[in-house]
Amino acid sequence: MSHSQSSHRAARGRRRRRAEHPDALRLLLPRALVLAFLAGGTTAFIAHDKAVRLTVDGAPRTLHTFASDVDDLLAHERLDIGAHDIVAPAPGTALRSGDEVVVRHGRPVVLTIDGQRRTVWTTADTVAGALHQLGVRADGAYLSASRSRRIAQRGMELAVRTERSVVIVADGREHRVRTNAATVREALAEAGLALRGQDTTSVPPESFPHDGQTLSVLRITGSKEVREKPVPFRTLHRTDPRLARGTVAVVQQGRPGVRRVTYRVRTVNGVRQKPKRLHSEVVRAPRPQIVHLGIRELPTSVRGADHLAWHKLAQCEAGGRPNAVDSSGTYGGLYQFDVATWRALGGRGRPQDAPAREQTYRAKKLYISRGASPWPVCGRKLHG
Repeated sequence: MSHSQSSHRAARGRRRRRAEHPDALRLLLPRALVLAFLAGGTTAFIAHDKAVRLTVDGAPRTLHTFASDVDDLLAHERLDIGAHDIVAPAPGTALRSGDEVVVRHGRPVVLTIDGQRRTVWTTADTVAGALHQLGVRADGAYLSASRSRRIAQRGMELAVRTERSVVIVADGREHRVRTNAATVREALAEAGLALRGQDTTSVPPESFPHDGQTLSVLRITGSKEVREKPVPFRTLHRTDPRLARGTVAVVQQGRPGVRRVTYRVRTVNGVRQKPKRLHSEVVRAPRPQIVHLGIRELPTSVRGADHLAWHKLAQCEAGGRPNAVDSSGTYGGLYQFDVATWRALGGRGRPQDAPAREQTYRAKKLYISRGASPWPVCGRKLHG
């Protein structure tokens, strides 16, 4: 068989096979198209995927993301960013594969430094980091929490007492101490000093000692002192119709009362202070003085004696003084009566306390009964 005959026969065989399988050809064409599309899509998928390192509060992780920038990444990871949080790089920065995004959440710290309280925010997650970030000088300071303590996202309270220099003056000496004590009393203890009994300090012992402050220890001793003081008596005046007008008679002598007063006496560093009155009580009441005032009118005339020179006798006996008293205290008045004679003549009290008019009247009565004998030296003056 010739070569041409063989070629024609092969061609007829191929046409016959294509005619026998028309559906298989139609199926192969779409599949080829799909495979070509998928191959191009995979290339695009791989091109947009990024490997990014995300570190949140010190915890790193690597993730694959289609986020175009930092904002998209944070939103996809559901990370809420507050006013006190830190994001690096800044939100809105475009992302590329291999980038690192760091998020540090802010934590509220109620910070008390040397008694001053305030709320601050920090992105540090330990006490030491927060102190450094906030610029708090903590060398030698007292901290209410250890430096290594972690700060939860909800925050914490932290008290700091910085180291201060304090001068304490006690018992005649100066003590210079560096302390982070919370109270003056604690600073004293660190200096080896103690308060005993009523001792105190120039500022309240429980107050906060400040840097550069000078404190004084006051050594106090105290006692009570009782003093008695007189209570003045009153004088009561009463009229007495039995006494001649002008007569003043003390019928009851006054007596002062006694008041007992208790004082607190203190010495501060050896110096006695002004006593402070605590209380008082009257332990003996005063007795009033009672004085009677005469209101009875006395006669001035005595028959048989009015013509005598009574003024000359008075001048001789008492120098003309109604209240005169001799050196022995026995005789008194113008005519130097003794008390017994005076009262026998109707007088009350003492003669020197009676008015001159009454004294002359009673002297006349005495003359009528005894003559001039009561006045052996000056009696002759009556007739002069």
